[in-house]
Amino acid sequence: MTRHDLPEADAFTRTYWDAAAEGRLLVRRCGACGRAHHYPREFCPHCWSEDVAWEPASGRAALYTWSVVHRNDLPPFGERTPYVAAVVDLVEGPRMMTEIVECAAERLRAGMELEAVFREGVPVFRPRG
Repeated sequence: MTRHDLPEADAFTRTYWDAAAEGRLLVRRCGACGRAHHYPREFCPHCWSEDVAWEPASGRAALYTWSVVHRNDLPPFGERTPYVAAVVDLVEGPRMMTEIVECAAERLRAGMELEAVFREGVPVFRPRG
């Protein structure tokens, strides 16, 4: 059975996924404009500079938006339904698509503080504190 929840790292993203497997979240920061971005790219999506480098992220975020998924036929998501797909604002600046865990959907509030945790080397978020 093919799993659709685990990444396929390539030569460029291997650094990101290796760090995630160790429980560390990375972002890319531009040396030209100073802005961080996520998902990892080889250039800055803000100013197009190629002067970008990996840096550790704090793992802290605020919930921006979410949706409760009740049906997903791709393995292993069907076993997890319902689950919360979300977009979070990392304190470093970028927005990130993720999943919210360890929190009932009715407790979710825009702006709530979250922290990264890792499930099989993939960053997901839970309420902070």
